[in-house]
Amino acid sequence: MRAVVTGVAGFIGSHLSAHLLAAGDTVVGIDALTDTYDPALKLRNLDELIPHPAFTFHRADLLEADLSRLLDRAEVVYHLAGQPGVRRSWGRDFALYTRRNLLASQVLLEAVRNHPLRKFVYASSSSVYGDAPAFPTAETVCPRPVSPYGVTKLAAEHLCELYGTAYGLPSVSLRLFTVYGPRQRPDMAFARLVAAAQSGDPFPLYGDGEQTRDFTYVRDVVTAMRDAACSRFTGVANLGGDRPVSMKQAITAVERVIGPVSLDPRPGRPGDARHTGADITLAARAFGYRPRTDLLDGLAAMAAHAAIPRRSSIERSPSPNGSA
Repeated sequence: MRAVVTGVAGFIGSHLSAHLLAAGDTVVGIDALTDTYDPALKLRNLDELIPHPAFTFHRADLLEADLSRLLDRAEVVYHLAGQPGVRRSWGRDFALYTRRNLLASQVLLEAVRNHPLRKFVYASSSSVYGDAPAFPTAETVCPRPVSPYGVTKLAAEHLCELYGTAYGLPSVSLRLFTVYGPRQRPDMAFARLVAAAQSGDPFPLYGDGEQTRDFTYVRDVVTAMRDAACSRFTGVANLGGDRPVSMKQAITAVERVIGPVSLDPRPGRPGDARHTGADITLAARAFGYRPRTDLLDGLAAMAAHAAIPRRSSIERSPSPNGSA
């Protein structure tokens, strides 16, 4: 298939593109390389992709790009671009979240509405549930976000559904539950935990450590994304690891894989859900989703990747595919 991946230089986007290429797909990657975190890290994420003959990279903002050109002959669009992070979404930064998560999604949906797409796959978030009343949480639970970030992700889901109703756009919104793995964003918990265990620096633990998360390995997520694109399913589905653990248990797991972690206890923050846990029954039935990666194995892969010093080939030389 000919696939377009937005947010291609990000953590999940780069893993997804590698998976698509390995499956024989052609990938057009789009990324604005924003400064949400160090753009040099995003460039390194492209190292394995740039040399591939079936991959092209375009540096572009979705709100400013010539999308008709970038979407030419696309069969599947994987929309992963956006502004991440729950805690930063309050106050004045909310305008940035609405621009990158909501307005950019609307512009992309408008651009693809008349394309004969096989599927539009949107990377949503478990943050839409907020403090869910039931665990594991099924898609039938009414979403009640507890952060502005969650509000923007839910609103973009609604846009996908609207374009499906109005224009017949076949879309899938996948609610991702705490994705981890090599190249995870440096602000996320496991990336900071691994760094703390390797460096000896203290890890800031917000709250009492009893809050739980449904950690989901990135390879399982990107496999499911392509499977969803190849299926007949449309609508909303959860992607979780199927085994929620507390932050205290997560810290213990990191210590088993790497070594001791020094903790810096801090108060909890607004917008952090107390517990998350995915009911993955629908995804299993609709497109065969089954998480396969054990937490310790996933953490070991993260630790091994973090221990290898890297410098992006894009920083050393011009891209053989070019960028726009």
